[in-house]
Amino acid sequence: MDFNLSEEQRLFQDAVRGFAERHLQEGALARAHEESFPFDVAKLMAGQGLLGITFDEADGGQGGSVMDAVLAIQAVSEICPRSADVIQAGNFGPIRTFAEYASPAHKEKWLGKLLGGEMAISLGMSEPEAGSAATDLVTTATTDGDGFRVNGTKVFSTHSPEAGIFLIYVRFGPGLDGIGSVILERGQDGFTMGKPVRYVGGEHWCQLYFEDVYVPAENVLLGEGGFRKQISAFNIERIGNSARALAFGRHAFEIAREHALTRRQFGRELADFQGIQWKFAEAAAQIEAAQLMLYKVATEATERLPSAYDTAIAKFLCNEAGFRAANDAMQVLGALGYTEESLVEYCWRRTRGWQIAGGSLEMMKNRIAEGVFEKRFSQRAPRAK
Repeated sequence: MDFNLSEEQRLFQDAVRGFAERHLQEGALARAHEESFPFDVAKLMAGQGLLGITFDEADGGQGGSVMDAVLAIQAVSEICPRSADVIQAGNFGPIRTFAEYASPAHKEKWLGKLLGGEMAISLGMSEPEAGSAATDLVTTATTDGDGFRVNGTKVFSTHSPEAGIFLIYVRFGPGLDGIGSVILERGQDGFTMGKPVRYVGGEHWCQLYFEDVYVPAENVLLGEGGFRKQISAFNIERIGNSARALAFGRHAFEIAREHALTRRQFGRELADFQGIQWKFAEAAAQIEAAQLMLYKVATEATERLPSAYDTAIAKFLCNEAGFRAANDAMQVLGALGYTEESLVEYCWRRTRGWQIAGGSLEMMKNRIAEGVFEKRFSQRAPRAK
């Protein structure tokens, strides 16, 4: 058992950090407050092989590991937190599902653009009445000749204002096994969007509306029964969420640490006050513990899909540690930390959002409890007898 990165991993981490220092350090604060997806950064990262790190080389990827993607996210976050979102979008979430299950024709048409930083993909999973209870979705795909007609709506689809293609979860039939997914293109007949809505973290989403949108059979990604495959891969998605949450918290922590060593009040440095010391001591302990759990699940993912239990623990710890560090950093900086002149408030906003996105902390605790007791606990109300 070795808790250190390998020489190859350290070299990769240093190379990514060096790239970020040369190309992303300047303008990091301004970039955090830009509203649109940073396609300029995405193209730059594509040239460095930072999109599709874990994808097969035959598909245009780098053939690396999930651990490599985690290291890249965290190295870039040290320099420019906003740009780490691009690595997330190019390695985790809907692009990973697409790369795993898309047909050769799909990949030829879209994957190159996605990995080249020219196009974004958005996921349509949540609905007005189907959030954490994802299987309550009611967006339907009904047979029409050789294809399907999609009707329904989706909410909270990140990158939807800029995305070129959309991975949409739909119901082909009743029950869990009736759920699958289709690929829709922006601008298809019957596919419309509401006005952009801003998350507190700064990203935007649009409500997606489908009215008899025709989907040819070849644009069905996973048909009936496909939901089980897709949701099992969602554990990998939570690794990306965890990596960013922890890295953003660490970024805020380092800003606050420097401030505590240089800011003087009552004739001495802030770091000389025990109350301040304890904030950093507790944050450091949480960050280190969460980092070890994150590395554990990332390493597991190199060989197989990590367990729901382990990824739930990793996400819970990283979300908690990241937000705690950012929140305490804001307190240490005082009024300065509460302004947009510091990246601390940006890290604070983003880490708060990841406690909801990708599975809320409450849902993570449910998953952990199921692992502890080795049984499922349904959250649904008991059926009337």
